[in-house]
Amino acid sequence: MLIKQKHLEGIMSGDISLAFRKWKNLSVKKDSLLKTSIGVVKITDITQTELAQISEDDAKHAGYDNVNALIGELEKTVNGAIYKIQLSYHSPDPRIDLRQKSQIPDEELEALKEKLLNLDKYSNQGKWTTKVLKAIRENPKLPAVELAAKVNKEKEWLKVNVRKLKNLGLTISHEPGYTLSPLGEYVLNSLPEQPQKGSGI
Repeated sequence: MLIKQKHLEGIMSGDISLAFRKWKNLSVKKDSLLKTSIGVVKITDITQTELAQISEDDAKHAGYDNVNALIGELEKTVNGAIYKIQLSYHSPDPRIDLRQKSQIPDEELEALKEKLLNLDKYSNQGKWTTKVLKAIRENPKLPAVELAAKVNKEKEWLKVNVRKLKNLGLTISHEPGYTLSPLGEYVLNSLPEQPQKGSGI
């Protein structure tokens, strides 16, 4: 479940306590914890609803100026059921402390390397983790669509896979683009150099 940055900030301040989504299939459950740029957000309840049941008060608590603005956003999705989602700020992101480490014990480093190897192993795109980390280091805060072009991939592929690196504490998301975290720099410097075989992955 993706949440806009301005809405995340409202959740953190307590001004926003609701979200509305139109989905063909329910993608979150009650008590789910979502890792976001402001920390961990908890889904405290979720119920199916109808457009006619959404009030002005609901819209304000979802971060919209009025109910028409919210309904207009929901109607951009043609098919699906409408869900009213109650949420709240839960805790700081545990990845933040991890990614600020500029050095870790050898056993932790080897465990991270193993996770990167597994990401490569189970990808139908072949080895990609080291090349994407290098591309981020060489192109800090480059918009995702431009960074994707540098590794000959689609923007959505890049965003999905950079999120996997972020979950390991190796990257930091910005508006726009990405940078390596101190941990990401440390891990990348520990990886063996790979021979260049063109610009693709």
